[in-house]
Amino acid sequence: MSDIRIGISGWRYGPWRGDFYPKGLPQRRELEYASRQVGSIEINGSFYGLQTPQRYASWYDTTPPGFVFSVKAPRYITHVKRLREIEQPLANFFASGPLQLKDKLGPFLWQFPPSFRFDEALFEDFLAHLPHDTEQARSCARHAEARLHQPGYLEAAKGQKLRHAVEIRHDSFRCPAFVEQLRRHGVALVVADTAGKWPYAEDITADFLYLRLHGDVKLYTSGYSPEALQRWQARIEAWTTGEQPDDAQLIDPAHKPARRPRDLYCYFDNDVKVRAPYDARHLMEGLGVAPDHCQEAIA
Repeated sequence: MSDIRIGISGWRYGPWRGDFYPKGLPQRRELEYASRQVGSIEINGSFYGLQTPQRYASWYDTTPPGFVFSVKAPRYITHVKRLREIEQPLANFFASGPLQLKDKLGPFLWQFPPSFRFDEALFEDFLAHLPHDTEQARSCARHAEARLHQPGYLEAAKGQKLRHAVEIRHDSFRCPAFVEQLRRHGVALVVADTAGKWPYAEDITADFLYLRLHGDVKLYTSGYSPEALQRWQARIEAWTTGEQPDDAQLIDPAHKPARRPRDLYCYFDNDVKVRAPYDARHLMEGLGVAPDHCQEAIA
């Protein structure tokens, strides 16, 4: 059976207060509330700066059993260092606490800026450095700067598999060599709906899929109509049962992925007009995949 997680990107947005969030709900309880409305949440704060083991542990404790986070990796690695000399930054990231999410840890998201062009050798080196289980991540974290050797920084569930997804925003990535790299390393290519602003591709490169829906008409703003959500529902049903949509937009159409069920993570990032949480809930209802912890909230 596939694990289908539909959720939102981030949870701290001013316009959501008094709308998605009930009027008067304290900000410190927003994660508690949001995590009981959707199946997963993408952590955004980790993109802008290193967090702490204590903070990740608090997010774990705040959310219900069975909940799953994804973690957006630091822009320092993807946007500032641009994948060069990243051994220390990688170690710092994995020492900063994401392993504290334990059984609630989903994929790591690596988002690249629109100015970042595909460099096959550079990207191969990056993919080769990504840890694919908690033991590899702990080994990486041991090389972090001493200031990050905080209590709990090496704690992790033993033998837990780690997943990674890559979101690209430059047309140079639209080449078969890139998707072949991802397949060899078991890394997912993010299916990113960006209102046509950045490249869109649906190649299957891992044992799971990762979708980011930023808005189909206006980036970060427009909501998804019932017809648009039905279209995404049909695609998700195909992907998670081992099929590929007939009209799939592929970088490498010659490759035929194995027909097997796949897990899927889908995050709505059209947050400006308070559409993301409602679109996520409607898609969950259509797919019939509301986790036990939010069945009552959606009903």
